[in-house]
Amino acid sequence: MKRILSALLIITILICSTTLASCSVHKEKEQNRGEEITIITTIFPIYDWLRNITQNVNSAKVAILADSGADLHSFQPTAEDIINIQNCDLFVFVGGESDEWAEDTVENANNPDMIALNLLSALGGMAKQEEIIEGMQEEKEKEEKEEEKKEYDEHIWLSLKNSKFLVDVITKALCEADKNNAALYKSNASKYSEKLSSLDEKYENCVNSAKNNTLLFGDRFPFRYLTDDYSINYYAAFVGCSAETEASFETISFLSDKIDELLLKYVIVLEGTDHSIAKTIIENTATKDAEIIMMNSMQSIAAKDIKSGVTYISLMQENLEALEKALN
Repeated sequence: MKRILSALLIITILICSTTLASCSVHKEKEQNRGEEITIITTIFPIYDWLRNITQNVNSAKVAILADSGADLHSFQPTAEDIINIQNCDLFVFVGGESDEWAEDTVENANNPDMIALNLLSALGGMAKQEEIIEGMQEEKEKEEKEEEKKEYDEHIWLSLKNSKFLVDVITKALCEADKNNAALYKSNASKYSEKLSSLDEKYENCVNSAKNNTLLFGDRFPFRYLTDDYSINYYAAFVGCSAETEASFETISFLSDKIDELLLKYVIVLEGTDHSIAKTIIENTATKDAEIIMMNSMQSIAAKDIKSGVTYISLMQENLEALEKALN
């Protein structure tokens, strides 16, 4: 139902905008294609990758839609967002269940010049399905739908290995959209990929030298791509895209017992949560002295954070520091 309503809204907006402005906008874009290229992204990590790829290309204008701090899973576009997407040169989005509205927008857009890039689809076989592991609480709705198709984990940016691959995919699409600046885009992307590779190596070294190999999340778990990259074991209260906010007695008890069994010193939470579940888990351990530390999933980066100088690499560096602490 949510997708049907979203599609109807998008179709209505596109019909109205096309009637009012399609011809004039298309003509203007034909005249200005060599002067300016407009790029729209849905979330911060993609936006920041593109900021680096388009560095020193003044004609490339990169915009982000979700800059209000809204979570990826709850973001809904405005009518203005839909119209801007319709008239852009390159639209890059994550894909998956949360971005069904984006797929509908692309499908119903009347802009033959626009290039749309679904990154989850671009990953192909590297994309992972959400998984339920021992002790993890399933969403009530999904428990009632045994035959429901498994959803793919949308948090593809929380893997430096994915990021390097996707930066290359985005660069190729950008070069296709703006051939005049292709050489500079490729040069920028190469330099940025070196930074991603360097940070990836630090993650490898951190895990290889760690005293233990298990993380415990008293929260949702959007880090499957990261833990799979470095063969880290984990336990968590909920899956990455879960809308649940209350953990069952069984979930709390299981995670508390795991802390005691594995002698874990830390419980990890995500940014922006109230940490109540993590605190309850700790209170039910034998020693009650585990600490709470945060890892940033980058799902709700606001404009003020971007203005303050936050970058994808700086946040992944902070996550590395938290990981190093949690594993030692």
